[in-house]
Amino acid sequence: MTDTTVFGAQRLEETLLRWGPLPKPWLVWVADAPARPVQDARFTVRALEGRLAGVARLPYLPVLRAVTGPEEALEYKDVQSAAATLRRTIEGK
Repeated sequence: MTDTTVFGAQRLEETLLRWGPLPKPWLVWVADAPARPVQDARFTVRALEGRLAGVARLPYLPVLRAVTGPEEALEYKDVQSAAATLRRTIEGK
């Protein structure tokens, strides 16, 4: 999981360089702002997609900044919806 910044994309690239022979990981790309990711971050992730099992994108969820944990976050409908979408994406449904 990484945020949608250039820094996050660079950390992803570094992680994949050390990944080794393990199965390809999923990237859960979490929006850190209500805007689209910057161009350099998008290009980096696009270039790395062949080394990933897939990319699941989570929208910006401002409530996540105010909760103390996952149980509290799941009390909010927008978080429940994003979690369900993430689950369906990763399970291939």
